[in-house]
Order: sequence, then C-alpha cells, then structure tokens
Amino acid sequence: MNTTREKLENHQIWIYVFSLILGGIIGLSNNHLGTGLAWTISPLIAVLMYGMFAQIPFLKLQESISNLRFMGALLVGNFMAVPIIVWILTLLIPQSTPVLLGVCLVLLTPCIDYVIVFTGLGRGNEKLMLAATPILFVVQMILLPLYLWLFIGENMAGIVRIESFLEAFLLLIVAPLIVAVMTQLWAKNNASGKKVLDNTAWLPVPFMAFVLIAVVASQIGKVYSDFHVIARVIPIYILFLIITPIISRFIAVSFKLETGAGRALIFSTGTRNSLVVLPLALALPESWASVAAAVIVTQTIVELMGELIYIKAVPNLILKDASKK
Repeated sequence: MNTTREKLENHQIWIYVFSLILGGIIGLSNNHLGTGLAWTISPLIAVLMYGMFAQIPFLKLQESISNLRFMGALLVGNFMAVPIIVWILTLLIPQSTPVLLGVCLVLLTPCIDYVIVFTGLGRGNEKLMLAATPILFVVQMILLPLYLWLFIGENMAGIVRIESFLEAFLLLIVAPLIVAVMTQLWAKNNASGKKVLDNTAWLPVPFMAFVLIAVVASQIGKVYSDFHVIARVIPIYILFLIITPIISRFIAVSFKLETGAGRALIFSTGTRNSLVVLPLALALPESWASVAAAVIVTQTIVELMGELIYIKAVPNLILKDASKK
C-alpha cells in the first residue's frame, strides 16, 4: 500500500502535466462540459487542502514555526521582494486594468498547496514549507487588498469585495484546517481514526490532478478566445520565474538559511497561488472576471512548465549542497 502511494507521489509531476493536457482537451473539445466544471473548483481545492493539512504534524508545528530566520526570510521574500519585482515588471510591460488585476491577484499571492510538492521534489525542506502555509495564507489575505489598491488604484474598492476574500479563507483554509485537526485528535487514541488519518495521505496527488483538470477545462476557452490579450502577460510570467530565484537566493544567504530552507524559500517566492485566487477572480464583475480568470490560468500553465525546470535547477545550479559548492 505504502509502496503504491510512494510510486504515485514519485510520479506526481507527470500526473499534473497529464492533467493540464486532459483539462485543455476537455475544455477545447466540449466547451459546455468544460465550463460546467467551474463549480467544482472550490470544493476540490477544499478537499486538497484538507489532505495536505492532515499531513502536518501539529504537535511539532510550533517547532517548525519557531524557525524565525526561515519565517522572516519567507515574509521578506513573498511580501517585500516579490511585490517590488511585480511592480517593475508591470511597469516595463504595461497591461490593461482587467489584465493587470489578474496578474496582481496571481503573482502577489504565494502558493500554499502544490509548492509543498515541488519543494520536496527540488530537495528543499517541505516540512518547513508545509508548516508555514496557514501563515502565508493569512498574511496574503490581509495584504492583498492593500497591494491591489497600490497597483491599480482606489477604484478597486468598488470591484474587489472583502466578502470574496473571507469566503475563500473560511471555505478553503479554516474549514479544511479544523477538520484536519479533528481527524488528528481522533487518530490519537482511536484505531479507526488512525486508519482515516493514514488514508488522507492518498488525497493530495489525485485531488491536485482533479483541481488542475477542472481549472484548465473550465477556463481554457477564455484563454483561447482572448489569446491576443493573454499573450502579453506571458513575458511577465517567464521573467518572474527567472528573477525570483536569484533574488531569493540572495535573501536566503542574507538570513543564513541552511540549504533545505533556502530552497524552500526559492520555491515559495517562485510559485504562486493560482488555485486559491481563481475563485476570487471568478467573483469579480463578469466583464472583469473572464479576462482575470484567463490571465490566472495562463500563469498556472506557464508556472507548471517552469517548475519542471526548477526541480532540477534549484538544487543543482541555484542553491547547491554545501559539499558541492
């Protein structure tokens, strides 16, 4: 059983690539079926987050979070360095306001789901990354309205409603987190609970795949129809993937992080929160939602291709083991 699950996890990156392709085929070949999957995105993300949170050893959570240097570097990298990078890139490659909104939504929010997977594949400290996810989400939800106001202007107050952020926070983070903690408490002194907890380890890979299929299938039509607009953001995403590891390595060295933590920082700053912010984009007024959602899905596609390079480049080129330097 464990061997089978281990094989599944070892091949997960190719499962995700296949999921992207399958979602694209579904969405382009049957638009009605593809768009009909949109309602499944949030529930699937909630189950995915439950599966991931259930794997966090909460009794040791304080130990992970007590790594103040890592947490400090993580906050500086994601909420100081990244906004500056995004600001410079959007100045160099200007966008219309709806497109800029999509770019800001996706690039200003650090990933809290599959970044853990890629951190592990890139020989980073995924346990530190996993423990930091609730903090990253809370901070990004607090700062995102401020960032949007700074990047786009005061008219954002009438477009982005706080209810959308609260709904995403409660449904996609708080609820899965509570259920995960309850599962762990149940498993502490109960054989049935332990069995349920063990089985939750099967959830992340297939549900990540389901999320990617639903996201791409429901949004690929918008990407295709608006490609002349979407194409202008692709250089921003590529440059972002190139620049952030360089800046993050400098931050990791400045904070004197050990190699695994430094790699986790690089993956965190380079991997964005497309799956969680997509429901926020879809909650925008219809004329904005279509473009913003297509911009976000495009980032997911570009990013996942970039992650294939990251998992090799980060440990072998950007931040090598001390013995290999």
